Amino acid sequence: MGPVTAGVLQALALIGALALAHIPLGNHMVRVYTSPRHLRIEKWIYRGIGADPDTEMRWPAYLRGVLAFSFAGVLFLYLLQRLQGVLPGSLGFDSVAPAQAFNTAASFVANTNWQSYYGEQTMGHVVQTAGLAVQNFVSAAVGMAVAVALVRGFARARTGELGNFWSDLVRGVTRVLVPLAVVGALILVACGVVQNFSGIHEVGQFTGGVQQWNGGAVASQEVIKELGTNGGGYFNANSAHPFENPTPFSNLFEIFLILLIPVALTRTFGLMVGSVRQGYAVLATMAALWIGFVALMMWTEFAHPGPAPQVAGGAMEGKELRFGIGGSSLFAVTTTLTSTGAVNSFHSSYTGFGGGITMLGMMLGEIAPGGVGSGLYGMLIMAIVAVFIAGLMVGRTPEYLGKKIGPREIKLAALYILITPALVLVFTSLSMALPTPPDSMLNPGAHGFSEILYAFTSAANNNGSAFAGLNADTDWFNTTTGLAMLLGRFLPMVLVLALAGSLAAQQPVPATAGTLRTEKPMFSGLLAGAVLIIVGLTYFPALALGPLAEGLA
Repeated sequence: MGPVTAGVLQALALIGALALAHIPLGNHMVRVYTSPRHLRIEKWIYRGIGADPDTEMRWPAYLRGVLAFSFAGVLFLYLLQRLQGVLPGSLGFDSVAPAQAFNTAASFVANTNWQSYYGEQTMGHVVQTAGLAVQNFVSAAVGMAVAVALVRGFARARTGELGNFWSDLVRGVTRVLVPLAVVGALILVACGVVQNFSGIHEVGQFTGGVQQWNGGAVASQEVIKELGTNGGGYFNANSAHPFENPTPFSNLFEIFLILLIPVALTRTFGLMVGSVRQGYAVLATMAALWIGFVALMMWTEFAHPGPAPQVAGGAMEGKELRFGIGGSSLFAVTTTLTSTGAVNSFHSSYTGFGGGITMLGMMLGEIAPGGVGSGLYGMLIMAIVAVFIAGLMVGRTPEYLGKKIGPREIKLAALYILITPALVLVFTSLSMALPTPPDSMLNPGAHGFSEILYAFTSAANNNGSAFAGLNADTDWFNTTTGLAMLLGRFLPMVLVLALAGSLAAQQPVPATAGTLRTEKPMFSGLLAGAVLIIVGLTYFPALALGPLAEGLA
């Protein structure tokens, strides 16, 4: 079997597994977020935090819950890192420096998991398990809660109430993420992923010194890192490290975990708004974009000209032999089209066009299928914009799911779309214009520019993957990427919840002969076109200076 055939078969197996899980998991999440009953453990949690899970919240109260919980998470994780030197299980590591601690706290709370440090040389067992792994669960649950709040905005009428944030948060953890993570962790352990609390071991004598490795609760963190579209690895090599991702099967299973909840949430959306076909229309758009990006990535990496790629059967630089180009391309596209940021290969070593594909995937807003929760609400924002464009074409007031898209709604959607590009382009331009930040670039020219553009694209879109080559462990990059992550995560959430409140307060509009059928394939095509055109117009000049210039050189 050739490597191209193997890559295609892996993609088909992945699609089949997701198709099998789509309906049962989507149905389960509908029950999770609509059931009036609370589990006993959930009642204990509500008592502990002093929350009433049955109190309905309007969007300002829901937002206050999101921001208060997230701010507390940043503060707790920052202090945990600063105190690491005196904590048990620190493996002898010192406390984390202030700028690095801020960056890491912002990163994990914002579901970004950008890492400008060596995990196995910086964080002890307590910070990894009680700090980073916990945030992997709760930051994903926050994204799911905001997505469900927006869906309720479409489903409800003449009320500003969007549900209860504390109930949505706790249920997302206890009924969705934890059960799936337990099963997934057992599968990863069976594949050979490490799960222990061992110390540092010397594994052999090598030229230049002794190599050392430390163990850890890797499988339990690996599973939620992928399942919650977080991405932060226990080791610096992330999912290229054999302790995190030892076999081709574990590689495909981790890709499956990344896509599982975002894909199933489209089913949840369709059932909650009363039209499964609406969910399938959104899923079809996501799937078309994902398949297109996978095909482009495999083509660029398999067919790249040059003597070395021809001898190796493709551009193998920076890729693990056990995964090959097919498994690496699948992982790279999936992790950048979602907010995961995990990597099983060196994105900086991809071809010029291949590196551009990973960047473009993040620039789309990570909506195909996107992060846990954030992918769904990002695509629904784009659906509102697509409906608005269609309304302009025919001279009708745009409507989506029975709700009119008026000036307030379209302004909120437009601001949502503009926030992330503004963060990316402003921080990138400042980093290139100031005298010292360019010193962090490993490579000159277009590739060096791509390193900085990728870093802020990853941070502002809450992805977390790195192009590598860039020394991001400086006060400038730790501070600016930390700010980009926080602003890129929570400013869009403000707009999403405000939009949800506005939609929930509306009286539904009856469908007529002139209503745009948003469950049809034609709308899915319009939606995909709107996504690509808006992103292309926004980022094309920056891409032309970086990966496109390198690819054409």
